[in-house]
Amino acid sequence: MDDERDERPPTRHLTEAECWQRISDAPYGRIAAAAGGDVDIFPVNHAVADDRTIVFRTSPGTKLLELTIHHRVAFEVDGTDDREAFSVVVKGDAVEFDRQSEIVEAERLGVEPWAPETKDRWVRITPTEVHGRQFERPL
Repeated sequence: MDDERDERPPTRHLTEAECWQRISDAPYGRIAAAAGGDVDIFPVNHAVADDRTIVFRTSPGTKLLELTIHHRVAFEVDGTDDREAFSVVVKGDAVEFDRQSEIVEAERLGVEPWAPETKDRWVRITPTEVHGRQFERPL
């Protein structure tokens, strides 16, 4: 049994504003979606729109197919530095959009995929729940 006490402050729940700031600052996130009795997780480059929706680009394939079948998703970002670690989870509905005016607005957000494949389809996540937490890392 370890006799040392962990003197770090307890895990802290992030405010909604802190959650959105971390989502905005994160270079990428992960989408968790369910289809066919399975759950998949996909890394995505994303941006936060002014209306606090999350947008990302994708290509036709498994991810887009799953989102057309089941709109409910979880989106997650996390990060660390020398002192702290955090995690933010957004639950919501993901829907592909293709109206030119919406695409032009999304393109202004500067989402640039890292993968070399063409990512010409756009998806918007409308949140129903946002929560996050952070804690100090052990020294």
